[in-house]
This record gives sequence, structure tokens and C-alpha cells, in this order.
Amino acid sequence: MEAVYTQGIWIAEYLQQQTKDLEHVWLAVSHIGDPKVAFLLVFPFTYFVYKRAGVAVLWVAALSEWLNLVLKWMLFGERPFWWVGESQLFVNTEPNIFQFPSTCETGPGSPSGHAMVTAAVWWVVVTSLSSFLYSHTHSCLISAAPFLIYVLMLVAIGISRIFILAHFPHQVVAGCITGLILGIVLNRRVPVGRSLLFFFCFSAGLLLSTLMLNVSLRQVGIDLSWSIDLATKWCSHPEWIHLDTVPFSSLSRDCGTILGLGLSLYWKPGRWSLPWATRALCLAVSSIGLYHMNSLPLPVKPQGLFYSLVFIKFALVPQIVMVFVPGLVHVLTYKKKKN
Repeated sequence: MEAVYTQGIWIAEYLQQQTKDLEHVWLAVSHIGDPKVAFLLVFPFTYFVYKRAGVAVLWVAALSEWLNLVLKWMLFGERPFWWVGESQLFVNTEPNIFQFPSTCETGPGSPSGHAMVTAAVWWVVVTSLSSFLYSHTHSCLISAAPFLIYVLMLVAIGISRIFILAHFPHQVVAGCITGLILGIVLNRRVPVGRSLLFFFCFSAGLLLSTLMLNVSLRQVGIDLSWSIDLATKWCSHPEWIHLDTVPFSSLSRDCGTILGLGLSLYWKPGRWSLPWATRALCLAVSSIGLYHMNSLPLPVKPQGLFYSLVFIKFALVPQIVMVFVPGLVHVLTYKKKKN
């Protein structure tokens, strides 16, 4: 793999030198590909346009990010920002590359989580949009436009991740392919009619199976904190390392989201029939609420408390979007009409 990694470093150097004027663009694109964006932005927007697609987005986001975590633990992928120093292959010909505030992620690098979750989640969005366009225009050309945007988005996110030294090119390609497959498969199996017990067991099953995998790997002598140690060692600015990039943080987010989705569906939010203007109001209020909730600082010590609060926070996300805000808006608009 040394040849693949080395070539990846030179590609990253080329991108940084040739597109350095686009630094802020690549940083913004990389942020758009952050898996948290699927939970906090894509989900509420999609849900208030088409409820089934919104539920599918949340379901696919949680499962694709969880599988990405498992694959990263199994594949032991390096990241460019630490491998270039750890390999000791560039002592005489040191590449002219730089780190950025979003570079220093602490999990293993393969496959790219940004590419994988984005490919899976946006497949749900573009297929729903394509079907809508075709049903109204009966034009194959117009209905194919979302897929072109989908490809361009994945290319842009892939380049941004290579540019900031978060991933090697092959890790981005692997993430895109895996995410596309997951999007196709999971979009056909959205658990809309399932019971609350199903979601509780599914959330607990993901959590327990991941913890068992972690313990098993440690028992055979595999130190799963190796990537955290390397990220801490080679990150040029220690303040760029954040606890929410640690694998257990994403595990807490995914398990909490699935349980929260089950609770939201259990409350039967579909009983409120909301017109488009009211949906737009719900989207605005939900977005503001999620923004402020996500901005709340969480205590990083003890780490168990941090992971528990992440679990609770993301269990509230679907309930805010699907239950609390629509219910509140329905009550207020109903009283206004009655008066």
C-alpha cells in the first residue's frame, strides 16, 4: 500500500498547489459532506417536503455511518496528515502540504465517512426528486438532472477531502461506491410501519454488537486507539482535534437517532395534515431549534457522559422535527383559525 499512499500524497500536494485560491470553497464543501449535516439539515428539509423520503434519509444516514465505523475498524486505513510523517518516506523530498482546521479527524481513514454517508443519503434525495420530476414532466432528460448533480457533488466532496489531507483518493472512491450501494439497498427497506420495540432492539443491537466487536479486537491484541494516538501526534494544532470525531461519538449519534426515530413514529406524527406554508414554518422553526441544540457545548470529561449526551441529543433530533415542532405549530394555527 505504500505506493498507493505515496501517490495519494503527491495528488494532495498537486491539488493544494493548483487550487489554493479555492481553499475556503473546499473547506465549505467538506463541511457539507459531514455526516452530521445529513441528520441536522438534509433530514428536516426532506421530511417537510416528503415524509417518507425524510424518514429514509435519517434511517440511511444512521446505518451508513454505523457501517462506516465498523469498516474503519476492520480496514485500518491511514490518513494522509499523519502517514506522511509516520512513514518516514519523505525525509529527503518533503511534500509542500498543509493542514486545516477540519483535517485532524481521529478515526481510521478507510473508507471515507463523508463520501460514504453523502453517497447513501443523497441517493435517497435524488431518486425521490427524479421520480417527482418525471411524474410531472415525463422527460427523461429533466429527471436525469438530479443524478448529474449527485455525481458532481460526490466528486467535489471527494476532492475536498483529499485537499485537506483527511483522506487518500482510494478511500474516497471506496466510500462513494459503498455509500451508493447502501443507498440503493436501504432506500427499499425503510421501516416506516415498524413498532417501537423494533427500533429499541435495533438501536441496542447496534450498540452492543459494536461494543462486542471492540472488545474482541482488543482481546486479540488490536489497539483501536492507534488512530487517535497518531492524530494527536501529527496534528499541527492540538485544538483542531475534537472528541466528536472519535468513533464512539458517531456510534452514540447513530444509536440515539434510531431510537429517536422509533419514538417519533410511535407518536404517529402523520395525523397532522399541514399545508405547504405551515410546513415551511415548521422547517424554519426546526432548523433554528436544531442549530441551537447542536451549538450547545458538551462536557468532554468524563467521556462516558459526553457519549451519553450525544446519544440523547440525537435521539431528540427526529422528535423535534417530526413531533414537537409540527405539534406546536398545529396547535397554534388551529387556535388561530378557531378564534
